[in-house]
Amino acid sequence: MDFPRLHPPERETLSQFLDRHRAMVLAALDGVDDEAAGARLLPATDMTIGGVVKHLAQMEDLWFTHTLLGAAMPDPWTAVGTDETWAWRSAGDDPVESLRQLYEDACARSRAAVAGFGDLDGRAARSSFGQAPVSLRWMLTQMISETAQHRGHLDLMRDALRRDPPT
Repeated sequence: MDFPRLHPPERETLSQFLDRHRAMVLAALDGVDDEAAGARLLPATDMTIGGVVKHLAQMEDLWFTHTLLGAAMPDPWTAVGTDETWAWRSAGDDPVESLRQLYEDACARSRAAVAGFGDLDGRAARSSFGQAPVSLRWMLTQMISETAQHRGHLDLMRDALRRDPPT
């Protein structure tokens, strides 16, 4: 995985860092079977590898499709709307390859939304946190933060998986 360019414009910098974290989320699925993806690997949390990936897919669509563009949530989120807990709860039934595809598709929609949106100061179509619409800059920074945070959780779960695989 290449390191992001060192001196690009701000929009490209933000997109590169987000894409780098997205790639690492996908890499966390490499070599993980369906059972391990749905296993509770850390005793202090109900998080699973699959749950993290599915949650991140939902957040991609929530932020970029729903909030930024003002569009309806795409499948599979149409049935659950903005219920952020559904992704965590339902991921145990999903095969790793379908989780990978779900995340890849959500990221592709997000990239298209960002590419077609105005400048970084442009405001989202919908309000955030019941207050006001955020800028694209804010949204990209938020997704970098959220994806990096959960990528760290994936690293910990992968370490736990190597030490004590599910039986």
